[in-house]
Amino acid sequence: MRRKDREVTDFNRIIEIIDECNILRIGLADGDFPYIVPVNFAYTVNDNEICFYIHGAMAGRKYEMLKKNPNCSFEMDLPLKMDCLVKDKDVTMRYKSVMGKCKVEYLEGDEKQSAIDDVIMARYDETRNFDYDRETVKRTAVAKLTVIEISAKVNPLSGGADA
Repeated sequence: MRRKDREVTDFNRIIEIIDECNILRIGLADGDFPYIVPVNFAYTVNDNEICFYIHGAMAGRKYEMLKKNPNCSFEMDLPLKMDCLVKDKDVTMRYKSVMGKCKVEYLEGDEKQSAIDDVIMARYDETRNFDYDRETVKRTAVAKLTVIEISAKVNPLSGGADA
């Protein structure tokens, strides 16, 4: 990382940034060009191991690519403010971001159902107690993305309140 002054190394602070983000972008290998997909996500943390959970159709480009190559990169960010620094005659974007690499596995059976109920649906107040059609689980793919490498970076608001 070039800007070490913006690097976040505290694990708990990285988790706080993850918790603030709503979209996870996964980067998949597709020949000469990466394929980047924004997805909703939920996550767990156990003994400093972070696992993201995503869901979607059991068909399509993302599904097929992850079946073929169970490795992906990820990125999430939270833009805070475009900041014009009058004194320095400079402009900077204030932000928080996390990125890294994951190993991907598709879940089945009870593990898949538990990921949906106890992780994905539990993440948001709106879905936590929602009585959804459980028949849809049969045709829903649920992937567990185990983080194997992670880094975070913050360009805080003036005063460092968001560092």
